[in-house]
Amino acid sequence: MSAAAPMNDALRALHEQWLLPGTKGLALQTPIRQSALAGHGLNVLDGRLSYPVAVLRDSTVAHNIAWMRDFVARAGALLAPHGKTTMSPQLFQAQIEAGAWAITLATVPQLQIAYRFGVRRVLLANQPVALADIESLAALLRDDPAFEAWVLVDSSAGVQRLQQTMQRIAPQRRLPVLVELGAPQGRTGVRGVDAARALAREVAAAPRLRLAGIEGYEGLWVGADREADLQRVDALLAQLLELTRHCDEERLFDGEEILLSAGGSAYFDRVAAAFASLRHSSRPLRRVLRSGCYLTSDHGFYHGLQQEMRTRHDASFRHGLQPALEVWAMVQSRPEPGLALLTLGKRDASYDIDLPRPLCWHRPGDGAPRPLREARIAKMNDQHAYLELPPEHPLQIGDLVATGISHPCTTFDKWPVLLTVDDGYRVTGAINTFF
Repeated sequence: MSAAAPMNDALRALHEQWLLPGTKGLALQTPIRQSALAGHGLNVLDGRLSYPVAVLRDSTVAHNIAWMRDFVARAGALLAPHGKTTMSPQLFQAQIEAGAWAITLATVPQLQIAYRFGVRRVLLANQPVALADIESLAALLRDDPAFEAWVLVDSSAGVQRLQQTMQRIAPQRRLPVLVELGAPQGRTGVRGVDAARALAREVAAAPRLRLAGIEGYEGLWVGADREADLQRVDALLAQLLELTRHCDEERLFDGEEILLSAGGSAYFDRVAAAFASLRHSSRPLRRVLRSGCYLTSDHGFYHGLQQEMRTRHDASFRHGLQPALEVWAMVQSRPEPGLALLTLGKRDASYDIDLPRPLCWHRPGDGAPRPLREARIAKMNDQHAYLELPPEHPLQIGDLVATGISHPCTTFDKWPVLLTVDDGYRVTGAINTFF
């Protein structure tokens, strides 16, 4: 069974919904069906939209989906992309149609949104603790035999909360659980292999749970000392393999296979290589990578990490993941030489890691966009960006500036509707997000 059913009623309704005046990024005077956007001759470069506007380049998204599909196939792994990056039903569907085994999610409300739009296999990459969340998950498992879900635990208290609620709601199936292994000064996850083995025994002994596998997250270590970061990543991966072997030797796993999962968007190559080295187990081993930001990449944080990845690999990485997400703004003011104020702010683009990066500029009616060199966004307010550039630059009020972002997750959550565009920036449609 695939992770999604064919397009369901909710997804069709989203495609046919009316976009109303006030929809961010569109200068609508009357309502328009979302499915009709492509037929209206809209083009980002015409200056006739409402700026800022966030866009996804169709060809680049397609390239990234195909590249990651091929990578995981070569690695002997499966992909459960992290849906929290986009929270977009249309993008979930595209990922699943390209072979994604499941969609990873961070919270039960995110899981419920994915379920509403047809996703039928999810990996909840967190330990659910709110009783209302566990009850909602248990009810889905009880009411829909086609729905599959895995969750994490990192404590005895977490095991007890899951066990007690599953016992009360009484779905026919036991809940598949992955023990999460963490690291000192890291995020969640039980510390140390010995403590994780003890927790695995608790899961295996819980009547309404079953130990389905082992999980970890290695993407936290991105600092100035890159060699030290890689050593910490490799150490965690080695512990994940050790823990999996120990639990298998104790016959703690229950089910037809063992699920082993890690892999954000920073080191998925190292995760895949480490997982491939574990070749012997009592039952088939399902190696699952969970990168989410691969879909759009970015022009900053992940772009730099993927450049590093290229140095570790052969030609297959040379034309790897590319930035697909841009936010276009209009010059609103040139109050002094060397400064332009853009219609772009913290409500529109991520700023938690780096400020947006100027890519190019365009004067509507001219030819192709031109590179914007020797310029930077120095700061942002809620609705303004301060673009510093050479005093003699011809940029004027009404010109357009394309920006690349760093960390796509916190840009997607600012846009209920993102436009999709072809390579000439003609609008081909839209996708929706649910944050």
